[in-house]
Amino acid sequence: MRAVVYRGKDDLRLETLPVPRIGANELLVRVASCGVCPTDIKKVRYGTVSAPRVLGHETAGTIVRIGAKVRGFDVGDRVGLHHHVPCLDCHYCRHHAYAQCATYKKTGVTAGFEPAGGGYAEYVRVMSFCLPGVVKIPSRNSFEEGAMLEPVNTVLKGVELLPLLKGDTVLVVGQGPIGLMFTSILALRGMRVLATDLLEPRRQLGRRAGAWKTFDAADPNLVDQLRRASGGRGVDAAVIAVPVDAAVHQAQEALRGGGTVLLFAHTVRGQQSPMDLGRICVDEKALSGSYSSDFRLQKPVARLVFSRALDVRRWITHRFPLEQTSAAVDLAARPTPESLKIMVSVEGAH
Repeated sequence: MRAVVYRGKDDLRLETLPVPRIGANELLVRVASCGVCPTDIKKVRYGTVSAPRVLGHETAGTIVRIGAKVRGFDVGDRVGLHHHVPCLDCHYCRHHAYAQCATYKKTGVTAGFEPAGGGYAEYVRVMSFCLPGVVKIPSRNSFEEGAMLEPVNTVLKGVELLPLLKGDTVLVVGQGPIGLMFTSILALRGMRVLATDLLEPRRQLGRRAGAWKTFDAADPNLVDQLRRASGGRGVDAAVIAVPVDAAVHQAQEALRGGGTVLLFAHTVRGQQSPMDLGRICVDEKALSGSYSSDFRLQKPVARLVFSRALDVRRWITHRFPLEQTSAAVDLAARPTPESLKIMVSVEGAH
């Protein structure tokens, strides 16, 4: 089969690999679509993982082989995959901190080499512990919608962490694909969303996604504007969907006492940033983080996406064939005003 192999920093190569062999408790899936995720971009750009491996984890395709002991699936089922699934039994899982579970941290979908998602390949093997993360795609929905289940799950997890009441004012910083998902889901839940971005086309998309008001992220008076828009009190919560430290500090200034700033995009370890700890202590402004998905949310995520209450199709702007995966990653790493979600179409999504 063809696969795009990560061979080191900024080095992706189209190669020929064996089709993965499966065990009695596993599935073989022919990949149709795989989304380009910011975490994949960071791995490629910074060389943060060992080589060789096949990346790509926002994956959907068709089951073509079923292990002898697998039940509940048929050859021909169209499915979305989750490459991380928790054990549901450890100390972390009992605290619903699934992303910290040792089983969850193992990757259970692979095209070969070190398991790493494998969606940038024609076939992937789904290991036994990830079978509970396989979601069947209804006939009316596309493979691309199935591939979007995983990123939508991560966003809904972040929303669920925010202590909000209906009608609260929430700042969403950045209106790229993830920011737009936050804006839409928060608006669907009855929040007044204030969205910021450097680009006017992205701000327009934010308004179409449900933002109550949008602002230029470069405006020197941004904090004052946000405070005025929230009735002078300050926003109830803020979601940071771009890895920009200055945006975190602005959000804390714009936040009301007792509010929460949620970090979503700061996924590179070792970065240091000055912090006014008095704001956190005296003003009770919480600083929280959210990473990866929440297993409990798979069913509500599937309802959101497959019902098209959250219509993710509008944010998919570019599709690249498998052999152009490197170009897909390049575009996602350096987005244009017109580019949002980038898909690698392995089989030809429909």
